[in-house]
Amino acid sequence: MHKTQAEAQAFLQEFKPLIEEADEARGVVLCAPFTDLSTMSQRLHGGRIRLGAQNVHWEAMGAYTGEISAAMLVEIGIQYVVIGHSERRQYFGETDETANLRVLAAQENGLIPILCVGESKAQRDAGETEKIVINQVKRGLVGVDQSRLVIAYEPIWAIGTGDTCEATEANRVIGVIRAQLSNPDVTIQYGGSVKADNVDEIMAQPEIDGALVGGASLDAQGFARIVNYQA
Repeated sequence: MHKTQAEAQAFLQEFKPLIEEADEARGVVLCAPFTDLSTMSQRLHGGRIRLGAQNVHWEAMGAYTGEISAAMLVEIGIQYVVIGHSERRQYFGETDETANLRVLAAQENGLIPILCVGESKAQRDAGETEKIVINQVKRGLVGVDQSRLVIAYEPIWAIGTGDTCEATEANRVIGVIRAQLSNPDVTIQYGGSVKADNVDEIMAQPEIDGALVGGASLDAQGFARIVNYQA
């Protein structure tokens, strides 16, 4: 819940020139609040930066006050949607089953879902990381087309805490996730306190295909450095 429309436009004005020289193979997706998306879509039309929403409802329409349908997002040029983020799970009752419904609705409307999975500190300390993550993946992907999918491994204990999962450990868990998939080419990102000063090490890991960036994406200079990571 960051940036008004005016602030989002100011961010784009600063950010876009900073990534002009970035490798064209690097996809850049900004997942902004609903109120920013229409304005940003107009500003980014035809460019390399894609837009994503932070959530979507599983029903096409109806009396679901406060929710947004996939068709509403598609209409304004949105291509991606984050689903099952840990904050949605922690604060708003998201479950593996409702995340699955959202993923299916997104795909039915041509959106690419970014399904988030990850364990809490208590679960990691109890040695349950693999079990939790595997269950989240299996339940979240029931009936899902794995050719149009992104998965983000975001250990909850490393989100917004300043604690980053060791790059080699993130790589290991993402390998565990990949082993559960029927399509080994699914893009799997790491998310959890990714910053300009650790992105190079993270992106050097063989299993990690990208980064789901939180707080560090709010600063144009810092986020541009992440996009322009040193391979």
